[in-house]
Amino acid sequence: MTQTLTLKSIEPVTHDTHHLVFDKPEGFSFEPGQAVDMALDRDGWREEKRPFTFTSLPDERELAFVIKSYPEGSDGHEGVTDRIGKLTPGDTVLVDEPWGAIHDAGDGVFIAGGAGITPFIAILRDKLRRNGTLEGNTLVFSNKTEADIILRDTFHEMSGLKPVFVVTDEPESRLHRGKIDEALLGEHVTPGRDKCYVCGPDPMIEAMEAALRKLGVADDDIITEEFD
Repeated sequence: MTQTLTLKSIEPVTHDTHHLVFDKPEGFSFEPGQAVDMALDRDGWREEKRPFTFTSLPDERELAFVIKSYPEGSDGHEGVTDRIGKLTPGDTVLVDEPWGAIHDAGDGVFIAGGAGITPFIAILRDKLRRNGTLEGNTLVFSNKTEADIILRDTFHEMSGLKPVFVVTDEPESRLHRGKIDEALLGEHVTPGRDKCYVCGPDPMIEAMEAALRKLGVADDDIITEEFD
């Protein structure tokens, strides 16, 4: 069933990412890590749906998302996210029923590329609230540059979480430079103990699955979801 959400606030997170808060319809439910297909409630755009993950928790009074905007025509994007980033309070969007395969299956290593971080925001927030700590969990988060890192300070402040930030296009950065590979994963993954969560573009997921298998991680311990 399609529902209409009204925007309450929008704030920048990075140079191209925004935190959006919407009203929450009565009886609306979802699980941490789930997403909805969202469309602009405007003529000519209602059928242009894109998936976005809740960053709010199920028992909170509002629905929140962190959404990265892509310029119209870039990498196959048709301008939906660019327009979402320009919404103002009072504007409305349309959402379908929540869906998603990523869920908390136990402690481990969360591997994200770019906007693929969004399912992990609610999962880690929920996990921290339930357990009081994220001890035993590592976040490996890849972006082009340091300016692209979403909620960097937030992840540093999550008690017990070990964040590992990676940049691919910033040679002068003091962070880990280059792509996430088998060698880097080998420093943080313990096969047989860790669940390995992977979210990002499909080519990244395929590369991470292959690297994790080479490290000896069982297929049952690899949990993935495409997010481009």
